Amino acid sequence: MSAFDDLLTANEKYADTFDLGGFDGIAHAGVALITCMDSRLDPLAMVGLSPGDAKILRNPGGRVTDQVLVALVLGAAALNVDRVMIIEHTRCAMAASDYEGLIDKISRANGSNAAWLSFGVINDQEQTLKGDALRVRAHPLIPDSVAVGGFLYDVDTGRLRLVVEE
Repeated sequence: MSAFDDLLTANEKYADTFDLGGFDGIAHAGVALITCMDSRLDPLAMVGLSPGDAKILRNPGGRVTDQVLVALVLGAAALNVDRVMIIEHTRCAMAASDYEGLIDKISRANGSNAAWLSFGVINDQEQTLKGDALRVRAHPLIPDSVAVGGFLYDVDTGRLRLVVEE
């Protein structure tokens, strides 16, 4: 028995009707979506896109990390990305936590000090979106022609609100 048997069984059913083969890997709608790993978010559906239309980058809080910047540089240079949507959401655990409390919780759960990790806790979502959008805009390897927007997604209504456009 494997802890993944249920998922492998589901994959077999998925593969039986799989029709997404042959994609070329570029973002056909020219979009990169940076969003939270929260399972309430369906990144493609929330903006009316389909598989193959966008590059999707997910992490806690939907933050623009160093690795996200690397992906955006590659996306803009080689994968047709000309629009970047940074999407945070309401009722996000990263916005409802303080750094010390989160470190304490993780340290207690694992019996080891977690203070060496950076979790990207969000104190003010609008300010964070503005700062992350500026971080993308300021990157020397992301062309000025790439549009950058910061959005807040409401997990209770499904609506996006534009917070900042760079």
